Amino acid sequence: MNKQTEKKRRAGPGRPKGSPNKTTALLKDAILTAAEKAGDKDGMVGYLEQQAKKNPGPFLSLLGKVLPLQVSGLDGGAIQVTFRNVYERSDG
Repeated sequence: MNKQTEKKRRAGPGRPKGSPNKTTALLKDAILTAAEKAGDKDGMVGYLEQQAKKNPGPFLSLLGKVLPLQVSGLDGGAIQVTFRNVYERSDG
């Protein structure tokens, strides 16, 4: 038996596609629990509000990752953009 055949026979079915790694799931749970506790009485929302004020750059990066990637207009229609030119008149 060659090494390739040996490897194929020992391998199990593995995790189902799309299921999270156990370590990743544990870490994610720990992070969420820590954020919940750090927010005191307001929980995770309170913590995220603190971070938005103290660390706006990283917070906005996080926000960009959780916002929907597709944006649609009213009732799922097209997005309407209105541009206006504003001029200031000087009296001098």
